Parts: sequence; C-alpha cells; structure tokens
Amino acid sequence: MAALTPMMQQYMAIKEQYKDCILFYRLGDFYEMFYDDALTASRELEITLTGKNCGQEERAPMCGVPYHAVDVYLNKLVAKGYKVAICEQAEDPKQAKGIVKREVIRIVTPGTNLSQQALDEGRNNYLMCLVYDDNQFGLAITDISTGDFYTTEVATLKELYDEIHRFSPSEIICNDSFYMSGASLDDFKDRLHVSVSTLDTWYMDEAVSVQKIKEHFKVASLDGLGLTDFPSGTLAVGALLLYLYETQKNTLDNLTKITPYRSGGYMIIDSATNRNLELIETLREKQKKGSLLWVLDKTKTAMGARLMRNWIEQPLIEKKKITARQDAVEELYNDMITREEIREYLNAVYDLERLVTRISYRTANPRDLIAFKTSLGMIPPVKQLLSQAKSAELKEIDERMDCLEDIYDLIEKSIQDEPPIMIREGGMIKEGYNEDVDKFRLSRTEGKTWLAELEAREKEKTGIKNLRVRYNKVFGYYLEVTNSYKELVPEDWTRKQTLANAERYITPELKELEDMILGAEDKLAALEYDLYCEVRDSIGEQVVRIQETAKAIAHLDVLASLACVAQSNDYVRPSINTKGVIDIQGGRHPVVEKMNNNQMFIDNDTYLDNKNHRISIITGPNMAGKSTYMRQSALIVLMAQIGSFVPAKSANIGIVDRIFTRVGASDDLASGQSTFMVEMTEVANILRNATSRSLLILDEIGRGTSTFDGLSIAWAVVEHISNPKLLGAKTLFATHYHELTELEGKLDSVNNYCIAVREQGDDIIFLRKIIRGGADKSYGIQVARLAGVPDSVIDRAKEISSWLEETDVTDKAKNLQVRTSAKKKEVVREAVPAEKQMSLFDIYPADHPVLKELAGLDVSNMTPIQALNTLYELQKRLKETN
Repeated sequence: MAALTPMMQQYMAIKEQYKDCILFYRLGDFYEMFYDDALTASRELEITLTGKNCGQEERAPMCGVPYHAVDVYLNKLVAKGYKVAICEQAEDPKQAKGIVKREVIRIVTPGTNLSQQALDEGRNNYLMCLVYDDNQFGLAITDISTGDFYTTEVATLKELYDEIHRFSPSEIICNDSFYMSGASLDDFKDRLHVSVSTLDTWYMDEAVSVQKIKEHFKVASLDGLGLTDFPSGTLAVGALLLYLYETQKNTLDNLTKITPYRSGGYMIIDSATNRNLELIETLREKQKKGSLLWVLDKTKTAMGARLMRNWIEQPLIEKKKITARQDAVEELYNDMITREEIREYLNAVYDLERLVTRISYRTANPRDLIAFKTSLGMIPPVKQLLSQAKSAELKEIDERMDCLEDIYDLIEKSIQDEPPIMIREGGMIKEGYNEDVDKFRLSRTEGKTWLAELEAREKEKTGIKNLRVRYNKVFGYYLEVTNSYKELVPEDWTRKQTLANAERYITPELKELEDMILGAEDKLAALEYDLYCEVRDSIGEQVVRIQETAKAIAHLDVLASLACVAQSNDYVRPSINTKGVIDIQGGRHPVVEKMNNNQMFIDNDTYLDNKNHRISIITGPNMAGKSTYMRQSALIVLMAQIGSFVPAKSANIGIVDRIFTRVGASDDLASGQSTFMVEMTEVANILRNATSRSLLILDEIGRGTSTFDGLSIAWAVVEHISNPKLLGAKTLFATHYHELTELEGKLDSVNNYCIAVREQGDDIIFLRKIIRGGADKSYGIQVARLAGVPDSVIDRAKEISSWLEETDVTDKAKNLQVRTSAKKKEVVREAVPAEKQMSLFDIYPADHPVLKELAGLDVSNMTPIQALNTLYELQKRLKETN
C-alpha cells in the first residue's frame, strides 16, 4: 500500500485522537474534510464532494468550507448532533520548516456551541451530565454561554425525567452505569431531540473529579462549594468539568460558581403539564405566540428573557420568596414613571452574560466591546432610580448591581466607537491611548512631510544646499550629498554607498523614520492587536463582577416586565396562603383574552380547599369553555407562585407543590401506545406522584374506551382523589359522564359545576359561565351542527339519540330504583328484579355439547383472534343442529 503524503500523515494522526468528531482541518482559507468525514459532511451540508491525491492509488474523498463562513456550516452539523473538532494552524506558514504544525483548538458539540447564530437569546443552551451511582442519579448542568452551573441528586427515574424536562438540555453526557438505571437513552434522543453520548470510565474517577473541581474553583476542599451532601452530584460536576476542559481547551474562566439545589425547592411541572398549559409554546404550532411566556415576556434584555422563561418553568413554593417578588412588582406597578424609565435604559443593554463569555473565551471582537461599553453606560442611571426603592428585592438588586466604571473607562479610552469586526487589521485603538500607535498611524499619512522636514533641517544645519533624501529598495531611505559638498558632512553620519559623483549616508533619526514609515502598516496592525488583547483580557479578569451585575439586571428586567403586563392587562395582586385555599373571583384566561385583543372575556370564579370543596366535577357541552376554565385556574395559580399579578378581580392562592394536567387525546404509535393507553399512563403518573398539596386538571378521563369501562374508571379516579388517606388533592374534573354528578351527594368533598348554555330550538348559545349544578345534556349533536357536519347526518343522529334515550329510560325503570338516605345524604342505586330475559338455555338443552364446550372455555387465556375463531365455530355448529 502506497504511503500517505506528509500532510495526510499529519491529518490521520490528528484524526486518530478525535475519532468521534468530524475534523475541520485548516488548509489556507478553507477547512477541509477527508474520507468518511467528507462523505458525511457533503451529505449533511449538501456541498460538493471532490477528491485529493494523498499518495495512495485512489483519490481520497474530500470536501471543504471557507473559514470566513465556517459558523454557518458548523451550526448545521452540530444541530444534527455531530461533534466537530476545529484544527487550526499552530504556527506562521512563512516560518514553518516542512509541514505547518496544526492542532485542535476546540471541539464544538450541541451543548458547547457558542455561535451567536446558533444560540436563541431567549433561552439557555444547557449541557447536562448524568451519573448513576449507588442507586442514585447525580446531575450537573451548565450553560457555558452564560456561566450558569448547577448540581443536584435525585433518587428515581421520575424525578430524573422531571429535571431533564425542566432544563431541556441540548446535550447529555453520562457514565456507562447509566445504562443499568432503567432510563432509556433512545427516548432522550428521539423524543427530546437531545444529543446523548457516554463518557470513558476515567471521567468518573472520584479522586480525579474532586481534584478537577478544586483546581477549577481554586478551593482547598468541597465544603465551601456546598457539595459535601451531594456525592453523586460531585461526580457529575467533576466529569462535566473534565469534559469541558477536553472539548473547549481553555481555562473556563466564566464558570465562576456552582449552585447545588434540591429538586423540591420549586413547583414541579412535568412535560405534559408544560405542554398542555402551553407555558412556553403552543401545543400545535410550537410557537411562542399564544403561550403564557408570550403574554408575560415584555422584557427588554436577552438575560431577562431567559430568566422569565426559567421563572415560568420553576414557580416558587415558599410564601416568603413569593411575597418578596410581589412587593417588588407592586412597587414598580404603582410607580409607572420610574418603571418605564428603567425599561428605557434596559432597552439599550446587550446580553452581558454571553458577551463576557466571549470575552473570557477570547473570541470577542471590538464591536462586542463597544456593545459592552454601551450596556455599562446604562447602569448608573438605573442605580440612581433604584436608590429610592422601598421593597427588599429591589434594594437587593441595587446592592448587587455594580456600575463597573473602571471597565467602562478602559473601553472608552482604548477602543474606537465604530471599530471594524476583524481584530488583526487595525483601526481598533483610539488616538491618544498609546503613543506608538499614534506614531505609526501618523507615519502612514505624514511620512513624506517628516522626510521633507528632516531634509530641510539637515540642509540648514550642515549648509549642504543640494542635500536630498532619497529611497531605493536595497538601501531604503538615505541622504545623498554630491562630492562638491562632502567636506560638510558631519562625522556622526554613516556612509552607506559611494557613487561616481556623490555619497549616500544615513543617520539615526533617518533610520528611525525609515522603520516607522516602511513597517507602519504591519507594525500598527500587530501593535493594535496586542493592545486589544490586553484590554479584552483585562475585562475578562472581572468576570465575577460582570456576571453578578448581569444577573441583577435580568432580575430587575423580569420584575419590571411583570409590572408592565399587570398594569396593561388589568391584573391584581393575589394573596398567598398556606392553608390550601384557592379562591379566585372573576378569573380570566391570560392568553385567550390577549389572543382576542382584550375583547370581552367572560370571567369565572374558582373555589377549592382541602375539605368540602376539594373536587369540582364540571359538565357541559364541548366548545362551551370547560377546558379554558380549568386551564385558566391552573395558570392563575402558577402565575401567583412566580410572583406575578393575575387576571382576576381578586385571588387568594394556596401554594401548591405540583400542577398535573391530563388534557386532550393523543396516541403514541411509535412506541405502540394507543390513545387510551397514553391517557391511562398519564393518569397513573398523576395518581402515583401527586400529593395532597397538588392541583390536578383532569379533562375527560376514560373517554378512550367503552362507555361502561370509561365511566367506571372515571368514577374510581374521583373516589381515589377525594380520599385524604389515598390522595386528597384539589381537582378540577371535566367530564361528559353525567353519572359522576351523583358523587356530589356521595362524597363530601365533591361539588358539581356546569357551563351555562341557552337553547334556541335546535341551536345553542354558549354563555361561557360556570354555575353550580350538573348538566343533564352534552349537546353533542348541536355542537356537531356548529362544526358543519352535513344535515343528513345531524337528522339521523337525532333519531338515533331519541331511540337510545327511550330505551335507556325503559331499562332503568325496569332494573334500577333510587333511594335516598337522609342520614348519610348519599345516593345509592340498587338492582331490583327485572322481567325475565330470554336465556340461551331456554332454546337449547343444558347438556347440549356446544354449551358444555362454551362453559369450559378459558377466555382469559385466549387471544382476541382465537376467541373470534372459536365463537365462529360454535355459532356454526349451533346453526347446523337447529
């Protein structure tokens, strides 16, 4: 086999170290890929595949992308889950002896991509490390673009899934043992569109992990970091840091602190509830517009937008923290002038968190620094406004906010107000910041003037009237004196060349001018680059101060946004209680009323407590507003617990630990689950994980199976929830099973409500009002007419409905009677003897062989197709004997 060329030998040696990555190998102005990497990249990026002679018989597959547009191609590959290793030239090609030295400077993965085009400014880009150790899960989560870093531990898969859904990471890394936990990695990949990879064993070495944590945070022990009580979390933190050092190949200076937390510190919102309540995006279009985030997010900064999203997905469960936020929102609500002035200043603040990350990663360009300076210029007036704040939370924000005047002054003195993007082409440094820069810059425009002035001075000083300053490529600049004046040449001049009729000299001053003029462009660009790096690195050393200020600005931005939304939408401050009472007067759906451009929205009341009003059974026709009513109640509770005002006339909200929703019908064919199976799985999850402090929103339980089975399941679910010994959770339960309304008298905690409607002949008008009592009709046929179902179908449906109702009434009269116990106030249905029905044994004798065989069948162990075939055979035999 023919030997590879020296360059390809270098390529193969580097590729061997990064087998799991697509290698972007720098060649001149392109990043080239070869062999399998080229095949993959050309397919995924839809770029032309060519070939290169690498010393072998066949040309190697090759493709490439221009270095100046690399982010576009890089982002496409990373978004599809690939890892990309960036291999750069590590020395100047002009000074290289042989093949230019190259090395990988960074590995880009979905969780470590810092490209501005790839990042959504309104959401975090999390990388999560999962460690399964000693029947426990350790989690470490970071967003390296902002410097956020968290760790926790959970004991069950359900808690693990809750944390994964809460952070929605773009990349997960885990240890080998994670496969033994029962968690499905394929589920993460397919359902959540997360890149998942397994780390080598050495990443999980406890001693190595602890040492890396100590080195990174510069501490002698883990006690000061709060990791002592998180052994599995510590392993995850260490492994994550090792992974980042391996891939990012820098000091990770923006990861300045780790925040340990317990998962019970916030209201837990699982993926189904997040989806059904449309907290972040709509259910169908997956758009922000139409979600709760769309209503509440009027933030002015990218940092505030991310924090608002986090608040919505992580409501508080501590009354003190909730009321502290409310106090701050109320103060800004009442002082509109101050609030709007603050928001005006915040509008000019750029994304400080991600700017300082680019600075610490040394990838920031001069325009980033100008954006940084502009942002810092807004802080002093904001602090001036906050100095009069009365609420504790606003005062704390004021204390946390650093004006960073030293950084502002540094950028103001050093960087041009409108600098170029490129950092190696000059034009960045302001005049007056550095004397040498000013000289080099002057030399480009004033060089000829300087030479003319030097010539005039030397003429006058020496008396050589025909002295000339001249230039050639061999000697550079020189002073030329004819032989007739050479006796006047000073002794300190140095002779460079003798001609037939003249002598050429140089002087120290001329040599200095020559150096400045001839190398001005290159020297100026190099000097400006060095000075720029000094300024950038000086700012990077203040990353802790900057991040703390950025967090404070984000906090203020969210509070101001909530106050602005509350005022413009006529929200009220809810009272917060720990007694479990939810009392909403005149509640409105925050999203629906905004989508309707604040037109008349029919408000409704909600009352739930832990005693006699624990469960509300809600009946009424489809499209009448049951789901809207239940969702608005849940959203009002959630909004109250993030510290927001709420859409209502008044509200007293008892803190809930979780909100569960079971709404709508959907199947999961990919995993072999029917609509009903999905429904029952979600119901099982709710009943097993809800507590007496939870709020349940249940819509149409049991509708995916037969009427009697569905009714039985719905009835049993209500009984289970109502029993304080089993669950005892506050619940809004919408149903078309009118039989469930009978539970109001049977179970003390159940109350009936319905949607009021007005009938006009065959038509109905939805009044959208919740009233006490149960509905006696579902109005399904009328709703079908509104939906545009053909009249022929509607008419036939009415005929069938009348016949079924008559039959149902007759059967009930024959077979059931209702008695009421005054003592227990409960409704009991009792079976009474009915008319004798025709029996199979009245037609055929009891000892008929077919009947004997039928009685002996073990139906429970037969498949549906076996049962059908057996029934067919028995029926056939009966017909033959008849």
